[in-house]
Amino acid sequence: MTDVVLPCLNEAPALARLLARMPAGYRPIVADNGSTDGSAAVARELGARVVEVPQPGYGAAVHAGIEAADPVDGVVCVMDADGSFDPVDLPLVADPVRSGTARLAVGRRRPTTRAAWPPHARLGNALLARRLRRTTGLDVHDIGPMRAARRDDLLALGLRDRRFGYPLELLVAAARAGWVVTEVDVAYHPRAAGTRSKVTGTVRGTARAIRDMSAVLAR
Repeated sequence: MTDVVLPCLNEAPALARLLARMPAGYRPIVADNGSTDGSAAVARELGARVVEVPQPGYGAAVHAGIEAADPVDGVVCVMDADGSFDPVDLPLVADPVRSGTARLAVGRRRPTTRAAWPPHARLGNALLARRLRRTTGLDVHDIGPMRAARRDDLLALGLRDRRFGYPLELLVAAARAGWVVTEVDVAYHPRAAGTRSKVTGTVRGTARAIRDMSAVLAR
């Protein structure tokens, strides 16, 4: 059984469809980061495991979910809980890790509509990815929020960022550790009605994420 960590902050409108589309053999862990819209209750009612994460921040939610994942299977996936990704794509990301061809697989977002990925967010991501390629040599084009690796490998990296810099710190640390990192194309959809991205939804959110990630590159 492969655990899927879903960092969650007020994503109740997206959870029913998201959890219903989990592939066989993939088990959701909703890492609830202080939702006030009943997300945790909705997730429990739908049969998902819920981990309450009092420390605010995307990285805090992801880290808590990874810690809670089953160490027996070993492979753990992470994806946003706002409906922008389709869980049916999870095997595309998990399979390179499970087969041993990569230590870390990252979903490269391919937007299905222009509305799925606003220009300001796409530009910010592209600039950071270019800096990452120059800094680490990784052939990565997306600081993607959908990824897979082995649980023990992730915890052994000792990642410290608990905010939006977490995905970039992961890639930097993986490069320094000599991991094979691969990208796979995944569909990127407009998020579910009633949810709002904490990053791409506003210029301010994107700027905050870029600030957090730039601090990682500066370390």
